[in-house]
Amino acid sequence: MRVQLVDPSAFTPPYDRALAGALTRHGLEVELLTSRFLYGPVPEADGYRVRECFYRRSAARGLEAPGRRAFKAVEHLGDMRRLRAELDADVVHYQWLTMPSLDVHLLPANYILPPEHSRRQVATARRLFAAMDAVVAHSEHGAARLREEVGLDPARVRVIPHGGFDYLTRLPEEKSLPAELEGAEGPVILFFGLLRPYKGLDTLLDAFGRIEGAELWIVGNPRMDVGPLRAAAASAAGRVRLLTRFIDDAEIPAIFRRADIVVLPYRDAEHSGVLYTGLAFGKPLVLSAVGGFPEVAATGAGRLVPPEDPAALAAALTELIADPAARDRLAAAALEAAAGRYSWDSVAAQTLSLYEELLESRQ
Repeated sequence: MRVQLVDPSAFTPPYDRALAGALTRHGLEVELLTSRFLYGPVPEADGYRVRECFYRRSAARGLEAPGRRAFKAVEHLGDMRRLRAELDADVVHYQWLTMPSLDVHLLPANYILPPEHSRRQVATARRLFAAMDAVVAHSEHGAARLREEVGLDPARVRVIPHGGFDYLTRLPEEKSLPAELEGAEGPVILFFGLLRPYKGLDTLLDAFGRIEGAELWIVGNPRMDVGPLRAAAASAAGRVRLLTRFIDDAEIPAIFRRADIVVLPYRDAEHSGVLYTGLAFGKPLVLSAVGGFPEVAATGAGRLVPPEDPAALAAALTELIADPAARDRLAAAALEAAAGRYSWDSVAAQTLSLYEELLESRQ
């Protein structure tokens, strides 16, 4: 069976490449159609082909080129039309949209309905998914939104979990812990990933002000004004370290191995690559009860707290800081989940089963 995975903007290279590699191990011929990722290295192709057929001119101009987004938008229509003529696989699996309002008229693809969505966004999602043979959600929560909010036929919505990013645990080369994070003596609470307002960093810093006996690391590339975060960190009783830059893959293992707890205090989300990185490294998780997070916590790998509740977050973190045995139980459950339900072999087996079902129904 020949499969083409399509992610025009290289929005999720780790996910795309992990799925492509797992499908290849199941005997499929896989080609990933994407663009050059400009932020850093990506996992090497393992048995599958990669064709960077989107935004080649804007990528050649570089990440900091003036007018890059506008130039990319100009290329988009031509690239998508060209792709439509080049698709020749048994199964075409679309991952992401760059411009949903335009792409709805060109190709079906993965589309996330925003938490506070408009009627227009719902209509866009409905038109997109109407062109698909099946729609994959990574959680029962996401599937319910597709059925109830978008109005999809339940028979066309399938739940296939997101895999844990275990490739990060076996990189051929790892960098040592960044100098800014060296020297921690006690337990470390880690917040990792792009810094965005919806991720609840203000709630986390408020909660940390009530915690003793640990330090907090906030690590990731900022997509918001970090001035208020630095001010809150400076006034915290405990030590807060902020490392606000892009972190490449080779730096991630040392950071996660040193962390004692990984915290995701999000206000809203469906999923998070950080969550599936924490699973792969066997880290105790403290998660807001949003999106698909409760389904991961149900494996025993994490503690849930209400979003935007600093008192509850502080209580959960304080309990785990004081109880190494509880952390060990969560860590063991995380590793078990990463090797089982959230393993890429499991994800690929379920995906392959869906492909076979769709091909049989077409025949």
